[in-house]
Amino acid sequence: MGSALAAIHPSPDLDRAEADAREKLIVALDFPTIEAAERLVDELGDEVTFYKVGLGLQLAGGDAFAKKLKKANKRVFLDYKYFDIEETIRNAVARAAEIGIDFLTVHGVGGILKAAVEGKGNSFLKILCVTVLTSMDAADLEEMGYPSAVSVEDLVVQRAKKALAAGVDGVIASPKEITRIRDVSRDKLMIVTPGIRSQGADHGDQKRVGTPYDAVLWGADYLVMGRQITQSSDPRIAARNVISEMAAALKDRASSSRR
Repeated sequence: MGSALAAIHPSPDLDRAEADAREKLIVALDFPTIEAAERLVDELGDEVTFYKVGLGLQLAGGDAFAKKLKKANKRVFLDYKYFDIEETIRNAVARAAEIGIDFLTVHGVGGILKAAVEGKGNSFLKILCVTVLTSMDAADLEEMGYPSAVSVEDLVVQRAKKALAAGVDGVIASPKEITRIRDVSRDKLMIVTPGIRSQGADHGDQKRVGTPYDAVLWGADYLVMGRQITQSSDPRIAARNVISEMAAALKDRASSSRR
């Protein structure tokens, strides 16, 4: 990763790539309070345009906070991982669509996914199917009752196929599965990728990780990052550094496609 100085003064040929990269970075607001999340958003300013609001903030006022972010012209990824009977999912997704949420996660079988698609109607809301959490590995799957012969990657791909058949917009998957999902979906599924860490950064509780550069180069549409940015001594510079990594990958990906 480049220095903070390089991130603040990117080379001119990366300006367009950096603008595109900025739109593809989703910062996870995994804070215990709305006040802490608001401080981070204020600190990042126009450096970040897209935020994830998850379960940690839900009962702290996350829904109202999501609306406030939308009024501030931010994009919002509501990561509540909806999992319930079909009618409940249909209604919950419809409410999210009404307030202008941009991305929403849903977890479950084909009927649940189809109900979510019905709930969003003709709105701009994107429904994302959760495949396998990036904090899980083969040992975790075995503990959940899956046969030891079932690999994480195979299960992710299987769920991606079901998501495609159900008509959802995309999937949540780790960097490790991007290439296979691109192949089986023929680029018809948007891929939103958590488990992102720059080279040398602490992995925390994430087990299936990749760098911002690699994830974008392999074909991720959006990256979700939290602690590397939010717990940095200077979150704004940390975000700029990540955006620069992503921009370099976008440039290299474009060059490869022209060959």
